[in-house]
This record gives sequence, C-alpha cells and structure tokens, in this order.
Amino acid sequence: MPITIRQLEIFNAVVESGQVTKAAKNLLISQSAVSLALNEMENQLGGPLFDRTARCLELNDRGRYLLPLGREILDKLENLDHLMNEKDGQFAGTLHLVTSSTVGNYVLPYLITAFKSLHPDVYFKMLVSNTTTSEQLVMDRAVDLAFVEGEVHNEQIQTTEWFQDELVLITRPINDSEEEITCDLATNIKEYEWIMRESGSGTAQTFKRKLGKYITDLHVSMELGHTEAIKKAVEAGAGVACLSNLTVCKEIDTKRLQEIKIKDLDMKRQLFILQHKNRTQTRLVSEFLDFCLLLSQCKEGKACLTSPENLEKLVKQFIYGP
Repeated sequence: MPITIRQLEIFNAVVESGQVTKAAKNLLISQSAVSLALNEMENQLGGPLFDRTARCLELNDRGRYLLPLGREILDKLENLDHLMNEKDGQFAGTLHLVTSSTVGNYVLPYLITAFKSLHPDVYFKMLVSNTTTSEQLVMDRAVDLAFVEGEVHNEQIQTTEWFQDELVLITRPINDSEEEITCDLATNIKEYEWIMRESGSGTAQTFKRKLGKYITDLHVSMELGHTEAIKKAVEAGAGVACLSNLTVCKEIDTKRLQEIKIKDLDMKRQLFILQHKNRTQTRLVSEFLDFCLLLSQCKEGKACLTSPENLEKLVKQFIYGP
C-alpha cells in the first residue's frame, strides 16, 4: 500500500516539532493517531525513519532522504490549492521566510508590516538564522524565500541581488574627543582583539573575504552567535568587531560605540534573496518578491542603507507617496 498525503503531513509535523506530543497538538489530533500513522508509514517503507530517544525523535539517514521528497509533494499540493483559489488582486495564505540576523532584525519587519497593510489576509512565519542554515532550509523546501547576507553557490538555488548594506568596525569609545580612529590593514589589524560572528554567518563570511591576505593577521578572542551579544561585548571592552551599520548606527550616534575607519577598503556588501529553482512559485510568493525587489530598485533603495529609521521612511514613501 502506498503512503498517503496525510502520513506525509504527520511525518513533516513530527520533524518540525521533534516530538509526537507537540506534533499531535499542532495537527489537532490525538497522540496515538500520530504514533499509529508513523508506525504504518515506517512499515510501508520497510524500516524506521527516526532514531528514538527518551525526549525526542531525530531523523536517521532514511528519514533525511525522505524529508525533501515529502516536502516537495506537499509543496506542490499547497501550490495547486493557491493557484486554483487566488483571485485577481486578492492574496491570502502563509509565507514561510528565513532570514539572516541583520536582515531579520533590521530590514524585513518594516517590509512585512508594509506588505500586510496592502494584503491583510497574508500570514508570515519568519525564522532568523545564519546564511548557511538559511541555504539548507531553502534546499529542504522548508521555506518559500530566504534573505541573506552571504553568497551561496548551489545549483538548485536561484539567487537574486537585493539591497546593499555596509559593514563597519566598532570599538568601545576611547575618549570623549571627536577624533576619528583609523585602521591600516597592513599595520594596525594585528593590534586588535577580535570578536567575530559564528561560522556560517554572512557578516563574518563577507568581512573575511574583504580582508583578503590580511585574514591571517586576525587575533580572534571569541565567536558569538548573536549581533546584540557582540555589541555588548565590545561595549564592555572585550575587543573590536565588524557588524552591519544597520545594527550599530544608534550606538555610534549615542557614543556607546565608536567606528573605526578602514583605509582604502570598500565595506559595502550585497544582500541576496534565495529561492529553490524547482519549487513552484505561487502568486502570493511572486507578489511579495516583486514588492521587495521594486523597493530596492527605486532611487533611494539603491544606495547603501544607513539606518532602520531611513528604511522605514523609504517604505512609507514607496507605499503612500511623498
């Protein structure tokens, strides 16, 4: 007997929650119904799909092989439903997004709010992670779109250039003077203790690429997985760091942090939107993607972003006019 769509939905729900109890609650069915469906599915496929522990279920190699195939089937059914039911100018449904830290905390909330003002029946689910994880979620078909800071080179992923951003070096303010601090890569970079984003971060990836041969001169004292943690560590005097200007512009303006100017190095970087090449694009996904791209292509959007407040003004001007 072939496996059913309902079994795939239950399998996917268990993967996302990691527990039969949570999956049952999310699906509004009994725990025994979930367990029965999984057992029947594993029997039909000739073996277990999970490694079972006392607290959770973890995919084994067979389960990891099935997951993207099952999600592809569920995606096609969902897309069919959307394509058959969407009416001109009316959009309803759920958009699944993943975004790297800078974009998720300082860019997308403004765009999502603006889009919902135009299409109030659209529901957003957004994860914040690093570029590497975002890429994998696109590959697994777990999200519709990913917004990232680092480049990816997977043949199955379509990459679209989006906004430009700028990276800045930050340190604890040295004194109350307005004197500018500069860094010469050839001579000064070895003097600093560096606080870096974790491996897989688009910010870390871009900064290291821009340093080129000077990357070997970095003395990294710690790696932290969150922008706010890095800012607090720099404020406390633990070292210097490289972050997006979007994330530190307020602290620089209020003199809680001080910028270090790098001589003769362009610190602008490109932000990207990712989607799976083989995933059918519904009109809702297409509409949101077009909204994001049109905003970035207008005159102000082409310039490097300077602050979340400026972005918010740009969004309002784009929707409501000057």
